Amino acid sequence: MARPKAAGNETLIELFLDMIAAERGASVNTLDAYRRDLADFSADLTVKNQTIAAADSDALRAYLGRLSKRQLAPASVARRLSAIRQLYRFLYSEGRRGDDPAAAIEGPKRGRRLPKVLSIREVDELLAQAKTATQSESKSERLRAARMECLLEVLYATGLRVSELVALPDSAARRDQRMLVIRGKGGRERLVPLNDAARRTMKDYLALREEAKADKSKWLFPSFGESGHLTRQHFARELKALAASAGLKAAQVSPHVLRHAFASHLLQNGADLRVVQTLLGHADISTTQIYTHVLEERLKSLVRDLHPLAEKG
Repeated sequence: MARPKAAGNETLIELFLDMIAAERGASVNTLDAYRRDLADFSADLTVKNQTIAAADSDALRAYLGRLSKRQLAPASVARRLSAIRQLYRFLYSEGRRGDDPAAAIEGPKRGRRLPKVLSIREVDELLAQAKTATQSESKSERLRAARMECLLEVLYATGLRVSELVALPDSAARRDQRMLVIRGKGGRERLVPLNDAARRTMKDYLALREEAKADKSKWLFPSFGESGHLTRQHFARELKALAASAGLKAAQVSPHVLRHAFASHLLQNGADLRVVQTLLGHADISTTQIYTHVLEERLKSLVRDLHPLAEKG
């Protein structure tokens, strides 16, 4: 059987992206990330008069070397290599390559980077600052502040990904429910419990929206943008401004840091790693294991405080 005629770089990349969208349920954000990384790889090969269809292992190693010279972080180089590996695995399985030039290539060595985490006190300060802002005399400012308070309470109560949070439907606050049904990465659904503080804040925010006679929307956090709801970037900017007003270092505060705080604080207080994996929507326990440092500290404390032969200070 004759092998298909070699296609151009862009065509091969789009075929790969179509596959991960259809077979893996890759999100728009995931597809955009793969497209950027593979477009950079394609452009680099083109400068060297090479193509994705014909590049060999030496060409791939040379590209990775050039990435290092561009002073990309090891994590960024590893991510590019992961995209390239998946691309060539796909091309090989589809018969568009007779070999897989990326199979034997080793990635850069990466140290274990622990997630940035806010302390419980810092989260309390952030929530208190958001609460204070809702006392504004201006209705528009009060509504804006109530939205931020709602975003924070729900994020810290659930550990949602920021993309899941900003796209919550309006119905999430209209039903007196203790669980949210979240459709996460790959279309996987999970149940996430809501605490009383989050449920109360959602209702108060919704009441303010109705009092302001805001336009009807299917989204809990509507916006005039193309998506119809608040963007991740907009929320991140407002969160940093709030952090600064609360006396925290804005550079160290982001929606993802609050997701880390949710997971770390649960583990500190005795939650099981598998439970946290389920709540975060991680498909693989290895992803959740970035929090094992929290478990290690808890185990040390247990031995120090409870073992009969432990030295008492």
